[in-house]
Amino acid sequence: MPSLKEVRARITSVNSTSQITKAMKMVAAAKLRRAQDNIIKIRPYSEKLTDILNNVSASLDSSTENPYSKEREVKSVLIVVITSDRGLAGAFNTNAIKASLNLLTTRYADQAAKGNVEFLCIGKKGFEYFTKRGYKVNGDFVGLFTNLSYDSVRKAAEYVMDGFVTKKYDRVYTVYNEFKNVATQIIKASQFLPPVKEVSFKKKKETKTINTDYIFEPSKEEIVEELIPKSLKIQFYKGILESNASEHGARMTAMDKATENAKELLKELKLIYNRSRQASITKEILEIVGGAEAMNN
Repeated sequence: MPSLKEVRARITSVNSTSQITKAMKMVAAAKLRRAQDNIIKIRPYSEKLTDILNNVSASLDSSTENPYSKEREVKSVLIVVITSDRGLAGAFNTNAIKASLNLLTTRYADQAAKGNVEFLCIGKKGFEYFTKRGYKVNGDFVGLFTNLSYDSVRKAAEYVMDGFVTKKYDRVYTVYNEFKNVATQIIKASQFLPPVKEVSFKKKKETKTINTDYIFEPSKEEIVEELIPKSLKIQFYKGILESNASEHGARMTAMDKATENAKELLKELKLIYNRSRQASITKEILEIVGGAEAMNN
């Protein structure tokens, strides 16, 4: 049985840890509220802009060129991995890294063997992981979460889009955690360029088809030139906001569980302390009684 001094030291240590995790949970909750507000605001805008883009694209003829939807042989791939700058967020970072590696090994193992797969890491945890293991990593936008804004994210999106247009990359994927609620984050590994329409497997209700005739002003070319890049940048920004909200939700949940575990451990340690103290007192009483009996004899 450990000594009373050792148990007291452990109780003090666990109590301090419990206070830290509780404070981190409160900080994460405050940040989550702001991040959740941001993602709730951008989702309807992003969805509506995507719908408009799909409708307009469907009405365009083959003569209107869209450089962002060019399908070509996949020789080089860029995987944008969105993680966090700090840990203590449960499996948040691990899930994003595993999904990226799974994408690499299952789809683009041949390109990886030739050194034609590059990781663009947003967040220090992903950058540290892939750098230490010798992967080809671009760290130009690692610190985006330090001062998260649309302008800073726009530069990263433009870098990715220019890389696709100039044929530096033939495929671009984004890997991030989509925010569902505080306790649930859904990992997403989606093709960013060229864009792919999502396929729904749910049965659709029978609806009447409405043929829409669009009047383009000023012209189809100018609309494509302005609308498509803007939509792609908004989608990229939305993914980063989703990851930001998911990070705070995951950290809040992890710190809540850590605080509960600390409380349970404190109960066990106090029980051990009381037993040790009781055993020590009993031992002293027996020694006193034994000494008194020896003197009487």
